[in-house]
Amino acid sequence: MGVELILFEIALTFYFAAAIVCVLELFKGTRTTSKIMLSLAVAGFLFHAANIIARYVLSGHIPIANLHEASSFFSWCIVFLFLFLEYRYRLGLLGSFIMPVVFVIMLSSSMLPRKMEPLSPVLQSYWLGIHTVLAFVGDAAFALAFGIGIMYLVQEHYVKSRHLGGLFQRLPSLQILDEINYRLITIGFPLLTLAIITGALWAESAWGSYWRWDPKEVWSLITWFIYAVVLHVRLIAGWRGRRAAILSILGFCVVLFTFFGVNFILQSKHTF
Repeated sequence: MGVELILFEIALTFYFAAAIVCVLELFKGTRTTSKIMLSLAVAGFLFHAANIIARYVLSGHIPIANLHEASSFFSWCIVFLFLFLEYRYRLGLLGSFIMPVVFVIMLSSSMLPRKMEPLSPVLQSYWLGIHTVLAFVGDAAFALAFGIGIMYLVQEHYVKSRHLGGLFQRLPSLQILDEINYRLITIGFPLLTLAIITGALWAESAWGSYWRWDPKEVWSLITWFIYAVVLHVRLIAGWRGRRAAILSILGFCVVLFTFFGVNFILQSKHTF
């Protein structure tokens, strides 16, 4: 087993441990469990970063050329943004809604072929890093918005039921959750927009056509329209709170289908 595979397995183990602590924290969280969860997430993130660097050194290109590498890199981007939000806002239970998602994606990645192969001629382009990093970081922002959206619905349930104990006291206010949800989408949407534009430019340079109606392109456009609607109805129609949370959850479900479902169900020229 190569060093990059060992690093991946160690990162996966730390993420699994963090996910377990996160679930336990929902039922009985303390400052100690929060620190343990955060420490496990940071350790997994660092080993994961080392895995990505190792694959980059061994392959000579950013490791996102197949579905294993892409889902692994996607998970890393999610953890990166999660740690940033945790540092910036101290959201506490956010990890309970994010780290299990990270672990599931990483577990899925571990089941996919990990063999490093030379890039196809189409992928041997400077657009590879630009286009995919924009897409992954944008999707990671949508993943965090998904977690925040679930937190909003949970907190709203406690408020409406007037059950002001337990998780209610440990979750941020509805206003804070709604604001962070909006900020994440305003980060993810322009990144997704740039990813689609750079993808079109790449396609034109590779195949002589900006748009080929490839399933991945179509579903990326569908994802773009969903989040465009989210921003539009928020700014124009004043949809906030519960509606915005539900839309951010549905939007990320479409992101996951675009990322995984298209590759397994539909035939796409995208390998990542």
